[in-house]
Amino acid sequence: MTQSYDDLYWNSNDGLRLHARDHAPAAGQSPRGTVVCIPGLTRNAADFDALAETLTAAGWRVLAVDLRGRAGSARAPDPTSYNPRAYADDMVALLRSQNIAKAVFIGTSLGVLVTITLASRTAELIAAAVLNDAGPKVPREALARIGKYAGKPLPPMDLDQATAYAESIGKASFPRFTTEDWRAMASRSFRQRDDGLLELDYDPAVIRTTRPWVLWLLRPVLWRAVRGLTSRVPVLVVRGALSDILPADVAQQMAATSPSASLVEVPDVGHAPTLSEPEARDAILALLERVR
Repeated sequence: MTQSYDDLYWNSNDGLRLHARDHAPAAGQSPRGTVVCIPGLTRNAADFDALAETLTAAGWRVLAVDLRGRAGSARAPDPTSYNPRAYADDMVALLRSQNIAKAVFIGTSLGVLVTITLASRTAELIAAAVLNDAGPKVPREALARIGKYAGKPLPPMDLDQATAYAESIGKASFPRFTTEDWRAMASRSFRQRDDGLLELDYDPAVIRTTRPWVLWLLRPVLWRAVRGLTSRVPVLVVRGALSDILPADVAQQMAATSPSASLVEVPDVGHAPTLSEPEARDAILALLERVR
C-alpha cells in the first residue's frame, strides 16, 4: 500500500520554494510530535514512505523533505547554496513555517551532515536524532566510488532501463533486492518528462558543488558536533553491515560518545539502509519512546 501524504511547501530564507511530504498521524492516534526526515545527496522524500507508514501508525507526524534542487523543491540559481549550512537553514525555516518548536531528525547520508550542522547551530530544535550510515569520517575510496556515477549525464530512458541502471549502481549495497525492489528504487529516483521518458530527479549542480576534500578537512569539527549532539539528546546511529561510507569503527566511536547514544547494524545492506528493515525500524521506534 502506498503511504498517503499531503504536499507541504515553504520558502527558504533566500526565496526558494521547497517541498516536503507531510504524513499525518494515523487516525485515532494521539499526536506524539514531529519527525523530519532528510535524504541523501541525490535522493528525495519518497525514500521515507515506508518508514513514514510505521511512524504515523505510532502517532508521529512525519515531514520527509526534498532538499533544495531535488524532486519537488526548486533548483537554486546559485549552486554554491547546495551545502549543509544552507540545507540546515532550510530545516529551520520549515519548522518555523509550521510553528514547530522541536522535532526528531532522521538523516540519511548527506542528511546526517545536515542534522549534525543543524545541531551545531540550533541545538534547541532537535529532540532526538537518527544518523543513518554516515559520520564525521568518510573513507576517500568510498567518496571516489560515488563520484564515478553521481551527477554523471544519463540519456533519457524508459522504466526498464532506469531499473537496470539503479541495479547496476546499487546491487553491491542491496544484494537481496528483487527486480521489483529495483523498479521501486528507480521510480523514486527518476521523474517523467513530457515525452514520457525518465530523467534523474535532481539538479546536477548538487554534485558539482560537493567537495570531498572539504569533508575530509572538517573531520575534527564534525566530531565535536556529534559529541555535542549525543551529549544533549538521544541519538541512534544506523549502519549498513556492508557499508563503505560508515566504517564499523567510526560507527562504534559515534555511539560511544555518550550513554544516550546507541548503534544498530542492519545485516546484508550497504549504503544506505532504507530504514524499513526490521532492525532499523525497531531501533527507531525504541528511540522515539525515549523522546519527551
